[in-house]
Amino acid sequence: MRYIVPVQAVVTAADFDREPTDTELDAIEAEMPLISARVALLDVQIALLDRASSELDERRWRRARRRVLAARRELANLSATAFVPEVGA
Repeated sequence: MRYIVPVQAVVTAADFDREPTDTELDAIEAEMPLISARVALLDVQIALLDRASSELDERRWRRARRRVLAARRELANLSATAFVPEVGA
């Protein structure tokens, strides 16, 4: 009886040692505005952890949250239009 475990370990180990493909890099680049907006929102939330929020802080938080929502909407619209077939093509 032959065991497949050693062969399978060699096959799966190669997946972790590779560079990202162009498709994966394009996907990361498409999500970058959302990632940046989430980082900005996180920065605001961290700044508000150790102090009471003022009117300016609340505006800053709302603005950062709106940026996240806008980036999510743009990303959703981008991915939705990628799967819509062209009319007359």
